[in-house]
Amino acid sequence: MSEDKVMLLTGASRGIGHATVKRFEREGWRVLTCSRQPFDPRCPWKGGKDNHIQIDLGDPTATMEALVRIREKLDGKLHALVNNAGISPKGPGGARLNSIETDLRDWGRVFHVNFFAPIVLARGLRDELSAARGAVVNVTSIAGSRVHPFAGAAYATSKAALKALTREMAHDFGPLGVRVNAIAPGEIETSILSPGTEKIVETLPLRRLGQPSEVADVIWFLCSDQSSYVTGTEIEVNAGQHV
Repeated sequence: MSEDKVMLLTGASRGIGHATVKRFEREGWRVLTCSRQPFDPRCPWKGGKDNHIQIDLGDPTATMEALVRIREKLDGKLHALVNNAGISPKGPGGARLNSIETDLRDWGRVFHVNFFAPIVLARGLRDELSAARGAVVNVTSIAGSRVHPFAGAAYATSKAALKALTREMAHDFGPLGVRVNAIAPGEIETSILSPGTEKIVETLPLRRLGQPSEVADVIWFLCSDQSSYVTGTEIEVNAGQHV
């Protein structure tokens, strides 16, 4: 009988995170979810409330303290950690916040959620990841490699830093038997799309928005045995937006 596999996912409540829970559940995995909010009973996965950990990833002390609660829910093994949570503050009317106008406290909070939380969680759970010969997937962004019309400067630079961190983590976690990769989504059809996204879509080689399920499939691939010799890379999931 094969062992039950377990994933820890941050930012599960909507969009890519929501689709990822459903994808791994379909494969028979147990999914632990983390978010700032308590578990929403409308989420359609079984055992969700028992497998949910409420954490404000913008608070480094709270994140480190939550590791104890996460470990209590694991049986010594964690097969996948997916760092999907991300925040991108906007100005009045949803305006893009550039590097001149972004408040220093917003820079700090964005980097705590988007950049520091992934390494705090991975480092704190390295024994469990190693015991399972598990995988880490960091969710970066197309905005990490170019100025984006909607994504703010703090968000973009945090995602660029997360890409670099993925490389460093792959180097450091590899000897523990843990693979670390990133995916960089482009324009995905979620509830947080900015007005004007349709103009970007017109320029994409595939000429359409991506679906959250298409991103979840790539996350699944990177956590499965199908990618057993893949580490330290970032996969673009963006209809050719990077070309």
